[in-house]
Amino acid sequence: MKLHTPLCDLLGIDVPIIQAGMGWDKEGMTTPPELVAAVSNAGGLGCIGGSSIRPEVIRERIRAVRKLTDRPFGVDITLPKMEDVKIPDPDEVHKEIEEKYPAHAKFTTELIPKLGLMPQPPDRKSWVKTPAATREQLKVILEENVPILIIGLGDTAEVVPLAHERGTMVMALAGAVKHALSHARKGADVIIAQGYEAGGHTGTIGNFPLIPQIVDAVKPKPVVAAGGIADGRGVAAALALGALGVWCGTAFLVSRECGINPVYKRQILKGSSEDFVRTAYTSGHFARHYRSDVIKAWINSGPDAMPTPYQGNAMDEIRRAAEAADRVELLHVPAGQVAGMLSEEKSARPAKEIVNRMVDEASQILNDIRSRYVGA
Repeated sequence: MKLHTPLCDLLGIDVPIIQAGMGWDKEGMTTPPELVAAVSNAGGLGCIGGSSIRPEVIRERIRAVRKLTDRPFGVDITLPKMEDVKIPDPDEVHKEIEEKYPAHAKFTTELIPKLGLMPQPPDRKSWVKTPAATREQLKVILEENVPILIIGLGDTAEVVPLAHERGTMVMALAGAVKHALSHARKGADVIIAQGYEAGGHTGTIGNFPLIPQIVDAVKPKPVVAAGGIADGRGVAAALALGALGVWCGTAFLVSRECGINPVYKRQILKGSSEDFVRTAYTSGHFARHYRSDVIKAWINSGPDAMPTPYQGNAMDEIRRAAEAADRVELLHVPAGQVAGMLSEEKSARPAKEIVNRMVDEASQILNDIRSRYVGA
């Protein structure tokens, strides 16, 4: 059985395996050009995680990918509300935390030395993602005529017409049926149904109930399954639930081409599924991360997470102190529960091999099911 679905024809790819556009680091090393191109060259769809990187760097990455492949690829960004907002000053936010959330302020102040760290001043020269900056990211993507734009978070209403004018297709993530319907009504070409199991920002509904509900709700639009997929068994299950492809992130974080810190790769390879928890302590928004010493300390602290931007400001204080001391093991990689299926023996594989194994395993499983049960 050849693993080729209508999604492949729509996107111009050979196999329905999409590497997630993970964009949580400002250097973009989660999805370097080598990884993106390797997945596309293997017949799948590689994606640049552009959400956290500067517009000019997105342009550089797009051009670097094109030097490595002539196959389709995508760029993933998130969309804050498309309206101007004030950029929060870290000192002002810190002062507000002390006034509004004194228990949290005291906890953060005490935790840094408790971890053997020294407080560090804010980096005022770092790039900040704002609605205006997002517009610049989007402008670059459209100017570069990227084949596929992926919206990982936010409203697609303004983006879809702009993309379609340039001949760019739009894929949008949804963690609930209402979000999928919203994206579909606004013209998104493909809906990515992302379940509770996924890493990073994710919802509360598991994939087994979520995928078929979204498939039924948005038909005939194609649906891609995301969350908890790292091998051919997950691919076959996603197709059985009505999806026409899969969106995989964590499996590629431990690939040879992925450039994240080796400490983060070890967290994924050594961690169990229970070690990757959905919490708001990282930013004020719920997301799934490795249960690091910092996350455990916040969980055990008692108070709920502060809203954005307060929680993110407090966590950023700890991050700066940890990075200054080269203690990144205290921090936490965003990854999914499927990390529990990955191990040292499955690490450092080329992305091409990961894609090929998923395809071969899924094809074999589907063939076995057909021969064993169909017509029995």
